[in-house]
Order: sequence, then structure tokens, then C-alpha cells
Amino acid sequence: MKKMNIPLFISVITLSLFGLLMIYSSSYVWSLYKFSDPFKYLKNQSLFLIIGIVLMYIVSKINYKKYYKYSNKIFIICFILMILVLIIGSKRNGSKSWFGIGSFGIQPSEFMKLSMIIFTSKYLCKNKKEINNVKKGVLPILIMTLIIFALIMLQPDFGTGIILVIGIMGLLFVGGVNIKFFLKIGILGIGGIIGLIIAAPYRLKRILSFLNPWSDPLGSGFQIIQSLYAIGPGGLLGYGLGGSRQKHFYLPEPQTDFIFSIISEEFGFLGVLIVSLLFCTIIFESIKIALNCNDLFGKYLSFGIVFMLSFQTILNLSVVIGLIPVTGVTLPFLSYGGSSLLITLLSMGIILNISKYK
Repeated sequence: MKKMNIPLFISVITLSLFGLLMIYSSSYVWSLYKFSDPFKYLKNQSLFLIIGIVLMYIVSKINYKKYYKYSNKIFIICFILMILVLIIGSKRNGSKSWFGIGSFGIQPSEFMKLSMIIFTSKYLCKNKKEINNVKKGVLPILIMTLIIFALIMLQPDFGTGIILVIGIMGLLFVGGVNIKFFLKIGILGIGGIIGLIIAAPYRLKRILSFLNPWSDPLGSGFQIIQSLYAIGPGGLLGYGLGGSRQKHFYLPEPQTDFIFSIISEEFGFLGVLIVSLLFCTIIFESIKIALNCNDLFGKYLSFGIVFMLSFQTILNLSVVIGLIPVTGVTLPFLSYGGSSLLITLLSMGIILNISKYK
């Protein structure tokens, strides 16, 4: 057994602490107005960060092979929570995806993402020989993924749902599923997205605003325009910590999905470069751990986690710079959100444990 991967550990802690700093910088104006307390979001996130780091350390000491044994139980618990949140969950920003506990909220779909990675990793290990048999190998896990996706869409939370689906598809690809299968799924996926747009016209407005946000600058294009106004003036070094103008009620709740815009505005290109390098280090080290792991379950588990983390990061950054429509996806480690931070740090704890084994 080796020591844990130190570059990965340091990068995770550094990015999380910087996220805490930026949550305060981006939220204190809005927090003072809404709660008469400029430290409200900082205090909430600090609590989750402390709990998350402690859990990451504990999980890094637990042999990852135990998740193989308890994967079914973990999945069933998360599945029950997904059903319960639709019945007794709290509604926030039009989405019924939270269990409210005072001023805090727990989002079961975040826990389900990790649960599905663990469950699918075990499934691929047990069905290695039949993985290219669509009916016996791929179809059961695909049906399970679509059921979970449907439950997430009932909340509705399209961003989380698409992250889960892409993460599982990436894991199936690593598991050896034929490339022709993904081409067929891609065609079906495009059809499904068109269906979702027809079912909820507000999604069509988001797409149109993405193509030309200035066509509705005070409506559906507002967030993208304000995000670009934050990124543009940042220059090389930005306005400095606390110097953002867009957080003064121009960019709505900038501590969540659009926190990267405030980082760009306050720290400029240099800040963006440092944050990007930290993300690249985390992704690179995680992939290296996956490649060096000789145990099939550990390999799939680490690949699945890094796929989901990478896709979520790319999705958020693409929204912030206007490459794709607004999806409501947080930026890992940096955005305000207790459930997202806890699961991200737990996932890193699992990868750190895998890094100890040859």
C-alpha cells in the first residue's frame, strides 16, 4: 500500500478554500440585502466545507472495495430518497429537489450521482463477458439510468440529469461497450432533448436566448449578458478581490452557477488560469490513479467519478462563457451548495483511497 496522492489532495483543498473565499466575495452584497447578514452564505458553506473535508479524510481511510459489497444498499437508500423528495421535498427556484432543514437544504440527486457510479462499476465487473450483448449486458443498466433520469426530471433538474446520464455513458465506454451503441444512443438522446423542449417551452426560450441573448436582454438572455459583462472587463489581473461590479444586483445570485464570472472579473486572466490549472491537476491525477489501478472495480469507480466531475465542470464553464444554454449546474468545489460540495469531497476521498493501492 502507498501513501495517498498528495498533488490531488492539495489541489482539492486549495480549490475548496478558494471557493469559500469567492462565495463570500460574490455573495456579501446579496446576502446583506436578503438576510441582513453579509456572512450568511459564507457561514453556511463553511460548515459544509468542514464536514466535507472531515468526511473526505475518513473516506480516504476506508477500503474502497467495501462499496462493492454495499453498492446495492447504497443505491436503494438513494432511490428511496429520490422518491421521497418528490412527495415531501421543498421547492426552491421552481424545482422540488431539496429536503429543507432550517436554512440548509440536502439534494438527494447529488447523492444519487455517486450511488449510480458505484452501482454501475460493480455491474460492469460482474457482467464483463456480456457487456457487448445489448439485451443482457447494456440494457439493464441503461433502463436503470433512464428511470433515475426520469425521477430527476420530475423535480425538474435537467442539468443534474444530463450529468448523470453522460457520466454513466462514459463509464460504459470505458467498460468496453461497442462505439456503435453510443451512436445509436446519441440519436435517441437528440430526439429526447427535442421532446423535453416541446414539453417545457421555457427550455426553448433558453436556447433562443443562448443563440442571441440580446434579443431578450431583460428576460431569458439576462444572465448570459451579465455574465459576459463580468468576464469581459477582467483583463489580465481583474479588479481585485471584492472589486466586482456585476455582483451588485446585476448578475442574479452570483455565488452559485455564475461564480466563475466573478472570479474572472476580480482576478482576470491570471485567476482563471490558476483555477483552470487546479482543475486540470485534479482531473489528470484522478485519471492517472484510474489507469494505475489493477483492480477492475477501482478502475471503473475512479473513471466514473472523474468523468462526472469533468463533465459538470465543462458544462458550467460553457454556460458561463455563453457556449451553451443556461442549465443550472454548479461549478464543483467553487459554487455555493452544500450537497454538491459534500458529494464532490466524498468522491475525492474515494479516489484518494484508490490511489493507495497498486
